[in-house]
Amino acid sequence: MTAEMTFPRIDPVGLDGLLVRFADSLSERANRAALAFRAALERETPDGVEECATSLVSAFVRFDPLALAPDVLERRLSDLLATRDWYAEDLPEGRRLVTIPTLYGTDLAPQLAEAAAAAGLSEEEAIRSLSEAEVRVTTIGFAPGQPYLGTLPECWDIPRQTALTPKVPVGALVVAIRQLVLFSVTTPTGWRHVGQTHARLFRPEAEAPFLLRPGDAVRFPAVDRAAFEAMREAGEDGIAVEPLA
Repeated sequence: MTAEMTFPRIDPVGLDGLLVRFADSLSERANRAALAFRAALERETPDGVEECATSLVSAFVRFDPLALAPDVLERRLSDLLATRDWYAEDLPEGRRLVTIPTLYGTDLAPQLAEAAAAAGLSEEEAIRSLSEAEVRVTTIGFAPGQPYLGTLPECWDIPRQTALTPKVPVGALVVAIRQLVLFSVTTPTGWRHVGQTHARLFRPEAEAPFLLRPGDAVRFPAVDRAAFEAMREAGEDGIAVEPLA
């Protein structure tokens, strides 16, 4: 392995950012490392650091270059990286298990059959697989409060579509490359729409505007059409949130 491919590594991002990278592609270990490293950094944030955020396999640190020299911050980050094996570190405290009832297939999620065939499953097997999976919020991105969730069983390593679906609604559950995305906005997508929820992920009026947080565990149990419509009529989403030990 060349030096350029060694991880973890620290790269500059513009004049006021450093990116601590734990891999060049998504894995459970690299995502765990990014989440744990950000949590540790936030517990003892150096003066001059203005923001910490995670993506799938990295932690971004934004700082004030007038208050903190980039080489000084880089040394601080390197020292913290050397303190432990971040790939084996515990996930941050405060994680929750969030259960989001989901209607799979029907006209509301019309690409279930196509996705199931790509995964080598029947529709019933696909619903069971997705319903039973417990996935982690690996990052929030693209739109306010929108989670990327993984990792699904290997059979779900299916490609994105070659063309865009023009529009899927808020609460759409889509799948590709062993990941799920739950949409917080109405949007076009190249991922296959396999489930529909009543989840409202972005709640700007709330003290905590995002329903989900990086590191949370999420399940999408199947409900039938009658139960789904009953929730809609009652103005309910059926979501349950409980702390993880």
